[in-house]
Amino acid sequence: MSDASVVATRDGRIGHILLDRPKALNALDLAMIRAMQAALEDWRDDPAVHAVVIEGTGGRAFCAGGDIRAIRSLAQAGDAAAVEAFFREEYALNATIDEYPKPYVALIDGICMGGGIGVSVHGQFRVTTEAGLFAMPETAIAMLPDVGATFMLPRLPGQLGLYLGLTGARMQGTDAVHAGIATHFVPQADLPALRADLARDGVAAVAVHARTLPPFSLAPHRAAIDRCFGADTVPGIIARLEAEGTDWARETLATLRTMSPSAVLWSFAAVRRGAGLSLRAALAAELALTRHVTRHPDFAEGVRAMVVEKDRQPRWSPDRIEAVEPGAIAAMLA
Repeated sequence: MSDASVVATRDGRIGHILLDRPKALNALDLAMIRAMQAALEDWRDDPAVHAVVIEGTGGRAFCAGGDIRAIRSLAQAGDAAAVEAFFREEYALNATIDEYPKPYVALIDGICMGGGIGVSVHGQFRVTTEAGLFAMPETAIAMLPDVGATFMLPRLPGQLGLYLGLTGARMQGTDAVHAGIATHFVPQADLPALRADLARDGVAAVAVHARTLPPFSLAPHRAAIDRCFGADTVPGIIARLEAEGTDWARETLATLRTMSPSAVLWSFAAVRRGAGLSLRAALAAELALTRHVTRHPDFAEGVRAMVVEKDRQPRWSPDRIEAVEPGAIAAMLA
């Protein structure tokens, strides 16, 4: 079973999914999502397939996210049905991975952001190399941490999830294991051997190849992250960062100030809400929120500035967190 950008094959004891869209950093389009769903359904009851392994091609990315440029074009054309279909089917795939009856192993080498998180983090094994680069950078394009991230982020240690979700902070592979986004660290040079051993021996090969982690680079800031991002409101987070008085706090506040102010507020609310939801319920809530988000002027502007024209100079409306009407955000999440 194959799509032009998804190659699904059987190899020994595994079903193997290769994301093969390297020029787009393996970003997911709807055809890829459907091909992955079809492969998983085909292997679900196949006794010869003991586990599923997914990875990306091209050497730069596992999967850099969803095809947000195409979503922007559809939204600008007023094709709400097509926008809805993309997110509905993507989130259904995330749920399939979470509920899959066989072990699901993501081999993450390179960029893993947005939709890439969605097709990896809900599986039992998320193996990263030192080249893994994880982030949920949605507030920079006025989206929200989706693909089940509103369920996943509040379940990371302390307030790490809210920090990552609001700032879009990037996390190297070994740090992602410390944070709980990935589960195992395997050196890049060992990936070919791991892949071969998975096909021959199944998922027991992961533990054989896993290596000890270096220290967590965020460890010196963990207490400050919990203090600042434990506030009950976004203005509270800002006040605590201002009071912290450290270089880390100043840099974090400056980063937060570059994001879409509206997206910071709706993402804060969505992640906080997700702490009390099941994954299925969180995905349904995310889908409902995308209907509002993709119509908000900041979404088209954010994707223009960060993805299309890449001038990195978005013009947000409103342009400050303090100017966003809380009632408007609450209505979006109602």
